[in-house]
Order: sequence, then C-alpha cells, then structure tokens
Amino acid sequence: MAQQLNNEEGTTLIPPQKVAGEQRGSMISASFNFINSIIGSGIIGLPYALNQAGLPLGLLLLIAVALITDYSIILLIKGGNLSGTNSYQSLVQSTFGFPGFLILSGLQFLYPFIAMISYNITTGDTLTKVFQRIPGVGTDHILAERHFVILLSTLVFTLPLSLYRNIEKLGKVSLLSMVLTLTILVIVIIRAATFGPQIPPTENAWAFAKWNAIQAVGVMSFAFICHHNSFLIYGSLEQPTLANWSRVTHISVGSALVISAAFAVAGYTTFTGYTQGDIFENYCRDDNLATFGRFCFGLSIITTFPLECFVTREGALSATPLIFIIPSACFLKLSPGRWFQGENLIPTILIILGLFVMITGLIMTGLYPQDCSHGVEMFYCADANISSTVPPV
Repeated sequence: MAQQLNNEEGTTLIPPQKVAGEQRGSMISASFNFINSIIGSGIIGLPYALNQAGLPLGLLLLIAVALITDYSIILLIKGGNLSGTNSYQSLVQSTFGFPGFLILSGLQFLYPFIAMISYNITTGDTLTKVFQRIPGVGTDHILAERHFVILLSTLVFTLPLSLYRNIEKLGKVSLLSMVLTLTILVIVIIRAATFGPQIPPTENAWAFAKWNAIQAVGVMSFAFICHHNSFLIYGSLEQPTLANWSRVTHISVGSALVISAAFAVAGYTTFTGYTQGDIFENYCRDDNLATFGRFCFGLSIITTFPLECFVTREGALSATPLIFIIPSACFLKLSPGRWFQGENLIPTILIILGLFVMITGLIMTGLYPQDCSHGVEMFYCADANISSTVPPV
C-alpha cells in the first residue's frame, strides 16, 4: 500500500517500499526519460501542424498545448496524493470506480501499444531508405525489406532494452535519444537555409491562421502525450516529492517545447504549403544530409520504443482524453468545492476544452482526411541541385 507523508510541500505520495534489486534514479535521469517520452515520433508531424494552423497561430497553439501538458501532469500526481494511489489506473479506480478503471486501462494500454506499432513502421520505412543509399543495396536487397529491418532492430535493440525491470535504467538511453534528436534538429535547420530557397512558394504560406487549426491541436497533443508514463517516472525518483516532480515536469516540458518549436518552424519554413505529415517525406532521396537525419531519427525511435513498452506492461484511440480530460476529472472528483471556483476552475476549463477538441477534431478528420505522399518523390526534387546545398566542411 502507498503511504503519505506531510511535509512543507504538502501531502506527498511515497511509492510502495522498494523491493530487492530495485533502483531509483536522480531528477536528471527522470528528466531525460520524460523528455524522451515527449519527443517521440510525433515531432516529425509538428511542421505539418503549422501547415494546418498557420505559422503564428500554430506556435501559439503549441505553447498552449505545452502549458496544458505541464499543468495536467502535475495535476495527475496531485490527484494521486489526494487519493493515496501510485498509478494512473489506481487513481481513476479510486475516483470513478471499476468502469473508470476499465476505460483508463484500455486507453493506457492501447495508446502506447499503437505508438509502438507506429514506431516499428516508422523505423522500417526510415532505415530502409537509409540502407538504400549504401552502394550495392538496391530495392531488392534484404536491407531494403521493411519487415527484415523491423525484425532486426527488435531483436538487437528494442527487445533487450524493453526487458529492463526498472524504467530508471533507461536514463542513459534517453540521453542518447536526446542527442540524436538535437542532431536531427540541426540538420533540419541547415536544410531550411540551404534547401528552402529552392522550394517554390505557396499561397498563404505566412497567413496568421488557417481553418484546420483544430486538427493541428490533435497533432500537437499526440506529440506531447506523456501522461501514461508519469507515475512510472515519478516512482523512479530517488526522492519522489511533489516539489521535485514539479521541477522535473517544468524542465522536461519546457525543453521539449523549445526543441519542438524550433523543429516545427525550421521544417515548415523550408517547405511551407508542401509540408507533409512526415517531414522526412519532403526531402529528396539523394540528399545525403537528410539521409543521415533519417538514420538518426530511426535510432531515436528505437530508443523511445522501450518507454512505451513499460506502460503497456503495466496495462490510442486519442491523446486528448489522457491530456485534457482524465487528469482534470480525477482532480475535480477528489477536490472539495464547486467546479468553477478556486483551484477547480482551470481543470473544469480543460475538460470542456478537451471535449471540444476531441469531438471537433474527429468530425473534421472524417470530413477532411489528410493526404500523405508516402514513398513518392516530391516534384521539386527533379529540379533541385542537392549537391550544391550541402554546406561546406
């Protein structure tokens, strides 16, 4: 059973007694894991989100989603403190009973499970393009076969990493993922300066806002979803207090926001209206710098996969309920007072906002499905002189 401790920071949840062989980590290690959890495969869709919403409005929405994420993650742990629980499922069960537990468990399992499937597909699609740039590796080579690449990466990397008993062990792996992500960011920025001027201009590329902004919020929410990892990472802290958790959350979400915003702006300003849902689909196949970026991204996805596996081991349809609705609903259920008064006001607004984004985004997705030219060389690659866009050494 979880215990509670009253100190100067208020009631703080203490995880169950440490079992033999279990290790707890530092705030730095937890921050690396958290940042890695946020900056997964969703980051490559952020330039497309700016294409949907418009650059200025898109940046404002990205900041808003990050602030909501930061607030709701802390709110989630506060709910655990109020209920004396130490997992997302236990929190929901204590507030909404067994039906709530079943709903949350379904989302808690399906979202990372589907994410892991997407990670495997992304790894296979990305690394096969990288391998085909190796002399002698054609389209009929085994390294160009997606299924073989997925199997190889699973057996050599993701499976061993996913078998760790404690999530704290992934701290160094998450640091490697951060380094890879920063390398990708540098490549995207370089290409914005060297390749962007060769891309034909598009109409309304710099409009303040576009009509598809609601769907952009869905893309951003997917990129920032990390609530399903919160209790696991919180429990990995050497001193799991609410004050320490707030610092970890602010550092992690803030760092992820800076990296995500830079990546989104650099990617969108390069291709503007031609920006694809996967930004690497915009780069030409004979672009060696972009190929190296694909390689780094593939490795980054491999190192992110185990974090999602930890969640499915504890047991999406949409990221919106996990970010906007469920943490706020649990806190309101446990907190005294009226919904629209005092500290209950913001959680109430988040529930209303989350329902609006989820319902409206679902309707717009059905009415206006997104196009993606997956695997198709973009038209401007035929005229682009990629070799001249490589920066001097």
